[in-house]
Amino acid sequence: MRELKILVVVLFFTAVVYWGVEPFAHSQMHPHVAPADFAFKDLGHAVGKGDFIKGEELVQANCVACHSVKSVGIQSVMSENDASLAYGVVPPDLSNAGLLYDPAFLSAFLKNPAKAMLVEHKFDQTRTFPMPSYDWMSEDEISSILAFFHSIVKPVSDKALYEEACGRCHDMKYDKTMSHSDKAALTAYMGTLPPDLSIMIRAKSDEYLSTFINNPQKQLAGTSMPRVGLTEKAQNQVISYMEKVGDRKKAEREDLGYKLIGYMVLFTLLAFAWKVKIWREVH
Repeated sequence: MRELKILVVVLFFTAVVYWGVEPFAHSQMHPHVAPADFAFKDLGHAVGKGDFIKGEELVQANCVACHSVKSVGIQSVMSENDASLAYGVVPPDLSNAGLLYDPAFLSAFLKNPAKAMLVEHKFDQTRTFPMPSYDWMSEDEISSILAFFHSIVKPVSDKALYEEACGRCHDMKYDKTMSHSDKAALTAYMGTLPPDLSIMIRAKSDEYLSTFINNPQKQLAGTSMPRVGLTEKAQNQVISYMEKVGDRKKAEREDLGYKLIGYMVLFTLLAFAWKVKIWREVH
């Protein structure tokens, strides 16, 4: 009976620490942030349906100076190296823009890229955002560009989607995937060299990455990392790829954890039964 009372006291104080002190400490070190907003409510609604044929003409006239659309045979006028040196980062290929980016984000991005990406604090009258605003375009023209992007999308692997969404700035050395941007130009553009993401999935939680990718300012106010504007499905693919590369043993580790807990419970019961038997013989 004495041992049972000691066990109850130990369990009580353990519970107080685990359900009382620990959550409070966590809340102070990691303040709560609003969950990811895949509706991009701050940007308004997306434009309506457009004419994808007209959209292709607009892309040819306004985008190919910097961007390629390789899936339909459109090549950028500039090479990747020249574009990287000129703008600080390699402009993305637009083949899967309709798959990666939310329509509301993409509409707002075309009108005002810096505002949509939440990096206006980085740019002023002495330093302009590399991509010009297309706020002179009509709603019909913007909707036609989006219609063209959506008309050419094809399913892509998690890795390919990651490379398009993140690989222009970040390395993934564990998978031998390197950024194509010039490192010196990228550092000058971002203010610091973007980190390698090989073990970011283990350094940060899934919840942190979800809110950070969706809106970096929520987790790190003033950061130069832009909001990417990914759809929820695209973002989940990015995180899935990061997990495959950086935490390949997760399933095995979790499975072993359950077995270890089961072993400890069984061993505890056997030890208690043995103790009862021994003390019964003593008395």
